[in-house]
Amino acid sequence: VFPGNCWAFKGHQGQVVIRLPARVYLTAITVQHITKDASPSGTIISAPKDIAVFVSLLGTSVDADREEETLLGMFTYSVEKDPVQTFFLKNMLLPRAFSYVKLLVKSNWGNPWYTCIYRVKVHGKMENQKASSKGQD
Repeated sequence: VFPGNCWAFKGHQGQVVIRLPARVYLTAITVQHITKDASPSGTIISAPKDIAVFVSLLGTSVDADREEETLLGMFTYSVEKDPVQTFFLKNMLLPRAFSYVKLLVKSNWGNPWYTCIYRVKVHGKMENQKASSKGQD
């Protein structure tokens, strides 16, 4: 993780839909940014602040034009904590595996021009390994 080597988007809001390599029972999501010490400016105001995570049924519906999403959690990435932060998802109401995850960044820590995300990790169990594996992410 090096300064500037990030997924950057214009402004303080943005989104990305991640297609997972298999259907996954989701448990958590990890977001990473650089530290203040690693930043050339000494600030990390381009870090995401308010984040919402959705699962998407894209590509699984008969009606391809219809997009169905369910919110699994809203989180705040803190610039005062560790740069790698894990947020646990509320998947109890949806005991099923998903192929897509949408990360919606609703705000950042004050940079009006852009927001940066350095790493996103999706945690869970693959659908075909749910019963047989123990603790694999």
